[in-house]
Amino acid sequence: MRLVSLEGKLVAALFAAVVAAAAIAGWATVWFASPWYGAAATVLVLGLPALVFARQLAQPVASLIRALSGSVVAFRDGDFSFSIGTRRADEVGELVAAHNELGRVLREQRQHLFQRELLLDTVVQNTPTALVLVEPGGHVVYANVSARQLLNDGRTLSGENFDELVASAPAPLARAIASGGDSLFSVPFEHEDETFHLSQREFKLQGRPHRLFQIKRLTRELARQEVMTWKKVIRVISHEINNSLGPIRSLSHSGRELARLGDAVRLGIVFDTIEERTRHLEGFISGYARFAKLPLPRPERIEWAPFLAALARHYPFHASGAPPAQPGWFDRAQIEQVLINLLKNAHEAGGSGDAVELGVSQGARETRIEVVDRGSGMSETVLANALLPFYSTKRAGSGLGLALAREIAEAHGGRVQLANRAGGGLAVTLILPLVERAEAQGEGQKPKDKS
Repeated sequence: MRLVSLEGKLVAALFAAVVAAAAIAGWATVWFASPWYGAAATVLVLGLPALVFARQLAQPVASLIRALSGSVVAFRDGDFSFSIGTRRADEVGELVAAHNELGRVLREQRQHLFQRELLLDTVVQNTPTALVLVEPGGHVVYANVSARQLLNDGRTLSGENFDELVASAPAPLARAIASGGDSLFSVPFEHEDETFHLSQREFKLQGRPHRLFQIKRLTRELARQEVMTWKKVIRVISHEINNSLGPIRSLSHSGRELARLGDAVRLGIVFDTIEERTRHLEGFISGYARFAKLPLPRPERIEWAPFLAALARHYPFHASGAPPAQPGWFDRAQIEQVLINLLKNAHEAGGSGDAVELGVSQGARETRIEVVDRGSGMSETVLANALLPFYSTKRAGSGLGLALAREIAEAHGGRVQLANRAGGGLAVTLILPLVERAEAQGEGQKPKDKS
């Protein structure tokens, strides 16, 4: 126990009071020859000084406690500027020092937080992506500079009714927002047609649901990607043409020499080789042309049993489960082309042909057609790029098979998924919408097709 501590001070004060009381009581008892007079004299002599001394001892502590209470209330209200000055060396002084250090740390953290918020607000305000935050009542609570330029000619949007803003916005933007999901749309902007991507997300802010709209300009990015794609197409086509023209040029020279020498046997081999290379080049070019000129699907009701039976005549497979009773809704020729290509890939994957399976299942909103094999599967890099046009790991592949499958699936309102199987092999899933969804989507596209 330290003498300068609050406990030491109290013990010292009590000890002094006891000694003084004992001395006074002993003297008064001897003087008055009665212990009762001695006790009364002790109370009369020490009562008032004891009260004054106790008040003087407790007053600084009480003042510090009141100051601490007021400071804690200020902290609760977000005011961290309070600090308490004291030179006490006891426990109360240590508490005050800890309180002041806490205030200093909170002030620094709030300053750092303010600086980060300022930086974040500067970044958000100057990002080219338009950001609009709407509260449950439909009023805008936040909008950056890009959003103000896009939706309100640069004027502030805070407090505006978002539905009224959308009603006065270009029709493609209004339709995209009304869809409730992510979408692409094009509108005239800054004297040219601009393509935008709309993203809509809901989240809770301070316990209340809010909706965040992000509208990103894509024209420059799309143009850049288009240039990159064309460059890649030109490289691939140039490589394939050169691979055929080089041998043809050499064979033509050899054929001329053989014709001069009259070697008809070897000359026939030269012509056969030239024909084979020409046929390969023609098939390569026609494949690209077919991918570029893919027509819009003409969906119809397709019974599964005869469709799968016709498909098995091209490449055999084992059916995993009975086909659904409800008919499919798709373009027969296009989906048949996709599945033939998937079955061909499955047979060429390196596994047993008997392990190739095809299964059809239907859920509440979609049809899933899955083709699986027991080949070598795909690496993570190949899985990430397999659906891209012109990407192929085959030496003689064009890189259009899976890209064409994805193009056809998306034209039907569906998608293609790739996944490695446990135990080896690949699973390719073609997902198509059911009749009701596909018909509704088709009806929504009819006016656009006519125009």
